[in-house]
Amino acid sequence: MKQMDYYFTVLSPWAYLAGSRLEDIASRHGAQITYKPLDIGQLFGRTGGTPPKDRHPSRMEYRMQELKRWSKALDMPMNHIPAHWPTNGAPASYAIIAAQSVGGGDMGALVHRIMRACWAGEKDIAEDAVIKSCLSDAGFDPSLADSGLLAGAETYGRNLEDAVAAGVFGSPFYICDDGERFWGQDRLDALDTHLSAKP
Repeated sequence: MKQMDYYFTVLSPWAYLAGSRLEDIASRHGAQITYKPLDIGQLFGRTGGTPPKDRHPSRMEYRMQELKRWSKALDMPMNHIPAHWPTNGAPASYAIIAAQSVGGGDMGALVHRIMRACWAGEKDIAEDAVIKSCLSDAGFDPSLADSGLLAGAETYGRNLEDAVAAGVFGSPFYICDDGERFWGQDRLDALDTHLSAKP
């Protein structure tokens, strides 16, 4: 079975705009996804990136134009300046890690629900009630938001180290088991094409 590592931050508008396309691609190619949420601020600090708050105004203006263009092109509802962004992405990331470890629900749905809560639902994804609702909606036990904290924190930190070692520098970032890397939701078609190629 083909394997893909999916590195992302739950705070990324670009990961939100990926929607369920990664899961659709994986399903078509019989590939398995390992979800690896991480701290994007620390990743930027380790790999030469600049947090949005520190970017030049012209870059931020262009970013906004791109967000509007892509959300319209993909027909995805989006508040481009959400009420609760930035926020603490760690609790939601811990819940994703715990859910992946336990299994039994729909991981793609969970990840997308959390990001949609931020970018379209005007909810604070650092709040327990929001996280638990997303877990429940995706078929997971909502108590994972409470029980997976320690293991989640350890894996969250390890995901960052794995990302740096693997050459990840942004979100969303997809790595195939043959080492091919794809950065950004706008590279999902290229990922699909790559997985379609005969060995």
